[in-house]
Amino acid sequence: MLPVEITPGIFWIGVNDRITNLFEGLWDISREGISYNSYLIRDEKNAVVDLNKAILTGEYITRLQSLIDLKEIDYVVINHMEPDHTGVLQMLLTAAPQVQLVGTKKTQTMLKDFYGITENVLVVKEGDTINLGRHTMRFINTPFLHWPETMMTLEETESILFSCDAFGSYGTLNGTIFDDPSVNLDWYVDQALRYYTNIIAIFSRPVRGALTKLADVPVKIIAPSHGLIWRANPGRMVDLYDRWCKLATEPADPGITLLFATMYGNTEAMMEVVAQGIVDEGVKLKIFNIQKDHVSYILPSLYTTRGVMIGAPTYEGMLFPTMEAVLNMAESKHIFNKKASIFGSYAWAGGADRKFVELAEKLKWELLDSLTFNGTPSHEELLRGRQFGAEFARKIKE
Repeated sequence: MLPVEITPGIFWIGVNDRITNLFEGLWDISREGISYNSYLIRDEKNAVVDLNKAILTGEYITRLQSLIDLKEIDYVVINHMEPDHTGVLQMLLTAAPQVQLVGTKKTQTMLKDFYGITENVLVVKEGDTINLGRHTMRFINTPFLHWPETMMTLEETESILFSCDAFGSYGTLNGTIFDDPSVNLDWYVDQALRYYTNIIAIFSRPVRGALTKLADVPVKIIAPSHGLIWRANPGRMVDLYDRWCKLATEPADPGITLLFATMYGNTEAMMEVVAQGIVDEGVKLKIFNIQKDHVSYILPSLYTTRGVMIGAPTYEGMLFPTMEAVLNMAESKHIFNKKASIFGSYAWAGGADRKFVELAEKLKWELLDSLTFNGTPSHEELLRGRQFGAEFARKIKE
């Protein structure tokens, strides 16, 4: 894409990444891709807000140079030090050594640790401003959204909030950078939720603090580091973050996420009738085959639904290993306070349900019931499985 003028003198100069398969080496973006949004404020003094990942350095520098001579850049604002935001920094400084880097005190330390940079660093604190001429930048500290050094930059003249990772999403920008009517906004909201649960969710308390700070800030446009720029309805993302951060401590929607794994189809056969029982009760259900579905897609459903149904066979007296890995990730992402049940097949001895009791305790999940069966489920066991699902669904609706 070519640079896009957001408002007079302020430009999007980001790039789309359709190459990376795993964001942060963990989260699947092989289908969706991601954008790295960088911004140029061109004025009496010129500032770049956020940078780009190193693998796209050539494309990024070319885009930046199409708008400004690199020697004319006065400031680079580093809202966040993660290398998908700063990977091009050393090459940029080679071409433009006059640039003054702007960030928090912790950013100053990280610049030395990551890149050996100690010169031309301007440390800013909450409420500090830099006047560029017609435009003024004000800095808002937002630690642990999602690293300790993160901040946001408010361009006061146009009321544009460069919000860093907050309010961002997976997904490349396809033909437009804005929340235009032509864009599938629901898809980007889904990708924003996936980004939130994968990256931000364990910092829901800092999210609440940031939202409190922003409550009195006049924001006309939200320009994050990833995903759409929200100018038609910036309040949509603020409202969603308000809702999502509350899910860390408040009950989720009365839906059920069903996770299953199977070795020879026996647990899957039971899963089908358990799912029938749940839907019989009119409860919304999402089903994930954890042997095929990446955990990055599973976490949003776990986070936003009240009930979790686990279908997993016993493997060597233990819970099926890939299921345990998914639940360990849920614990690391603080997906707590759910109601859960488990079912599954065993060959000669059980054990999966006993291991799940231990995991549920760590997850602060209330374990309601379990259903195990030997080998292939009989017709009578399948009927019991359907009832098992229905009983669980009724408890979720209570």
